[in-house]
This record gives sequence, structure tokens and C-alpha cells, in this order.
Amino acid sequence: MNKDQTHGRVEQVKGKVNEAVGKVTNNPAKELKGDLQQAVGKQQANYGDVKEQVKKDIKHNS
Repeated sequence: MNKDQTHGRVEQVKGKVNEAVGKVTNNPAKELKGDLQQAVGKQQANYGDVKEQVKKDIKHNS
């Protein structure tokens, strides 16, 4: 697991927490922040996944 995968997944969890807190406290701005964190985290994790796959493919084809 590379740092992009790790950071992305951590960001997704933080986003879920912020979204839940926003819903409980009826704070739409906090909910939106959580949604955005989750989206950014997902993209970063996906980027990390692609990097790992490329490394595996290069290693396998060498």
C-alpha cells in the first residue's frame, strides 16, 4: 500500500465523520465538507491503486 492509498482512505474516513457530524448537528456546511473530503479521498485512493497496479504490471512483465 502506498501513501496515496493510505492518505486517500484516511481522508474518506474523515469525510464520513464530518458528514455524520453535520447531519447530527444540522450543519449543512459540515456535511458538504464531509462529502468533499470523501470525494477527494476516493480520487487519491484510486490514484494510489493505479500506481500500485502499474508497479505490479511492470514487475510482472520484466
